[in-house]
Amino acid sequence: MTLYALKPQFQHLLKPLVRGLSDTRITANQVTLAAAIGSAIVATIIIAAAETRWVFLLLPVWFILRMGLNAIDGMLAREYRQESRLGSYLNEICDVVSDAMLVAPIAMVEPFGVPGVALLIFLAALTEFAGVLGQTVGSSRRYDGPLGKSDRALVFGALGLWIGIGAPLPSWFGWIVPMIAVLLVVTVVNRVCAGLREVAAKA
Repeated sequence: MTLYALKPQFQHLLKPLVRGLSDTRITANQVTLAAAIGSAIVATIIIAAAETRWVFLLLPVWFILRMGLNAIDGMLAREYRQESRLGSYLNEICDVVSDAMLVAPIAMVEPFGVPGVALLIFLAALTEFAGVLGQTVGSSRRYDGPLGKSDRALVFGALGLWIGIGAPLPSWFGWIVPMIAVLLVVTVVNRVCAGLREVAAKA
């Protein structure tokens, strides 16, 4: 089970906004780039002011906004005939880059650290790579969990909220990093296996 399953309901709520953006000639690619640029700005602000813990409250706020932007660019592309090869590249690349930038500030806080957070960034990118590779073997783009993009936004958004409100961060919190790493590895395996099963079912 993954939060991605709730995407249709979320998209339904956004339909009036998407229609308005289309009427003003805002394109899917512009929304995709805006989400990436916004992620870079938020990450830079947090890293620059990491000693002020409340700045981490930007993470949950931006994760919610970014999820909305990610849904909007897809709806603009599909429902208003804006799909393009460039858009496909931008969508995948900007998502991976944005994820990396938004997770990076966590490394500034003890008991987390650069090596562990760097591993999470790598594994998160690997999950998206595994999802995209399904298309190369005749499967669909895979979004299987347990820790897909939306689920990661929830986890790191909650972590940002915890840090931002000044809640205690005991040393055992460091175990959160390996736990997330394990879930990311399981996500990679699930996406590969689901893609192979899908292809086998078509044979």
